[in-house]
Amino acid sequence: MAYDGLVSRYLNRPLSRPLARALVSTPATPNAITLTSTLIAFLAAAGIALGWNIAGGIAIQASSIADGVDGELARLRNASTRFGGFLDTLCDRYADAAIIAGMTVYAWRFEDFSRPEFAGMLALAGALSVSYSRARIEASLSGIPANLDAIFGLASRDVRLLIATLGTVIGQCYWTLVLLAVLSGLTVAWRLLYLKVRGIGAPAPGA
Repeated sequence: MAYDGLVSRYLNRPLSRPLARALVSTPATPNAITLTSTLIAFLAAAGIALGWNIAGGIAIQASSIADGVDGELARLRNASTRFGGFLDTLCDRYADAAIIAGMTVYAWRFEDFSRPEFAGMLALAGALSVSYSRARIEASLSGIPANLDAIFGLASRDVRLLIATLGTVIGQCYWTLVLLAVLSGLTVAWRLLYLKVRGIGAPAPGA
C-alpha cells in the first residue's frame, strides 16, 4: 500500500523522480540507493553530533530525498522486490535512530537543557511507534478502501524529517526532539482512534 506524505508529494518527489530517471541507464541499483540514503543519514547524524548543525540538517533532508529515489528507480526498471521493500524499511529505522541520536548529542553538548537524552528517547520511541503502527495498519487494511491521507497524513516520516531538518539548522535540537515526540504520540493516538471509529481490527499477533 503506497502512500506519499505531503512533504514527499510536493517537495521530495519533484527532486527524486528526475534523479531516478537519470540513474536508469547507470549500473546503480535500488538497493544501492537505499544504502546510500542510509549512509547520508549517518553522516548527517555524525555532523550534527560534532556541532555542524547546518550541514547536518541539510543532509537530513538530502537523505529524505534520496530515500525516494530507490523506489522510483525500481518502478522505472520494473524491478520492485519484497527484499528491496524490506531493506528500505529496515534502513529507514536505522536512519531515524541515527538522526535522533545525533540531535540528542547536539542538545547535550551545545544546548542548555537538562537531561536531553530523555527527549531523545521519547522521540526515538515515537518514531518507531509511528513506523510500527503504519505497518500494522497496512496489514489490517489490505484490500479495504481507506482514506490514506486521513490515516497517515498527520506526521509521516517525510514530515518528521523536514521538522528535524529545520530544527537542526536553527540549532534547536532539544525542542525539536520534544516536538517530534509529541507529534509521534499524537499520530499513533489518531491512527488508533481512526481504526476504532471505522471498526477495523488489527491482525492477530504474529500474523
